[in-house]
Amino acid sequence: MLFPKKVKHRKWQKNRQNLKGIGNETRGTKLSFGSFGLKAVSYEHITSNQIESARKVISRSVGKTGRIWIRIFPDRPWTQKAAEVPMGKGKGEPQGFCFEVRPGRVLFEVDGIPELAAKEALRKAGTKLPMKTKVIARMH
Repeated sequence: MLFPKKVKHRKWQKNRQNLKGIGNETRGTKLSFGSFGLKAVSYEHITSNQIESARKVISRSVGKTGRIWIRIFPDRPWTQKAAEVPMGKGKGEPQGFCFEVRPGRVLFEVDGIPELAAKEALRKAGTKLPMKTKVIARMH
C-alpha cells in the first residue's frame, strides 16, 4: 500500500462542507504516459487500500507485456474515532492515508496491451473504487 515516508502534520483539518466537491480538477486531466486511462467522474476520497486493490486488478490483466502508471498518491491522513466512543474529547486517531479526487482526474494509465484488454482491465479497476469512473483513450 502507498503511504508517505514522513508527514508534516499527523492530522489534517476537514474541508468546508459547502466547498466540498465544487469544481473540477485542473491538473492531471489528460493522458501523459499510456494509451488508455481511468478517469474520475465524481468527487470522492480514495484510500490507499482501494488504490492497491484497483492496481492488483489491472496488473493481473496487463501481465508482463504492458505497463501501468498510478497517477495519484495518498498523502492526506484520515482519522476515525474508536467504536462506541462518545462525541467530543478531541479528534480520532489517524487510520491511514487517502487522496481527494475531483472530477476529471486521471487515476491509472496502461499501455502495451490490446484495446479490448485495456478497457476491460480499467473497467474492472473502476468497480473497486468508491466513485464513478470512465475509460478514456488517447487520440491518435
